[in-house]
Amino acid sequence: MKKLLSTLLLASAFLCGAVHADDKPANMTLKMATTTSTENSGLLTDLLPKFEKESGYSIQVIAVGTGKALKMGEDGDVDVVLVHAPAAEKEFVEKGYGDKRYPVMYNDFIVLGPDADPAGVRDTKTAPESFAKIAEKQAIFISRGDDSGTDKKEKQLWETAGIKPAGDWYREAGQGMGKVIQMAGELEGYTLADRGTWLAGVDKSPLKIVHEGDKDLFNPYGVIAVSQTRYPDINHTGAQAFIDWIVSAKGQQAIADFKINGTPLFTPNADKPATAK
Repeated sequence: MKKLLSTLLLASAFLCGAVHADDKPANMTLKMATTTSTENSGLLTDLLPKFEKESGYSIQVIAVGTGKALKMGEDGDVDVVLVHAPAAEKEFVEKGYGDKRYPVMYNDFIVLGPDADPAGVRDTKTAPESFAKIAEKQAIFISRGDDSGTDKKEKQLWETAGIKPAGDWYREAGQGMGKVIQMAGELEGYTLADRGTWLAGVDKSPLKIVHEGDKDLFNPYGVIAVSQTRYPDINHTGAQAFIDWIVSAKGQQAIADFKINGTPLFTPNADKPATAK
């Protein structure tokens, strides 16, 4: 009887082990669409290996503008999106393309320009006022022009200023943030940039910050899993695993620890969503 009981216990343990092994998700590859700012800043290069080592997942990153990243989510081409355009993110979820928006981190936008500041932007108190000065002087302005989160913010600031920018002085590049900063530097022009990308490449540019710090320049980031209801074949398990990690204490600390020359590029805010000051 004891021998039989022992055999049964061993068999039970073996079966439990087999079931546990099968619990591991079949798809350990995760596709994420995100912004060029998270890539250009160097954050993802620092952050993702930590998640991959801990979880076993491998993340394929597609870095594009926020508009394109959300479109990839709408088409079911990726499993998760990490972007920075709250109004567009809200619409994405409300239309059923994503499950829920989780706040992750924030930084701010800045207005960059030549040190000589021919448009007199340093004398302004708000970003729309800065843009109005640039338009008044018809100083060269390089726009992302790519439907990114930065591009959406820029268009919003022009609208607030009551200006429809047009003319030789206003140039839409259709490029990522790093390239646009480079172009503005070469042409001694102005541009709107996220602080993270700027800090990552500040030593390579002749531009200076000519306006910063007002509430119009607040820049929050959110992460959203693409809807499994709409797209049953996506890696929803992997997407949620990444979300759970990046909003956890460990993921948030990894964001806080990411610095360039001692300066943090992003402020984590998963537990206490920040608002524009």
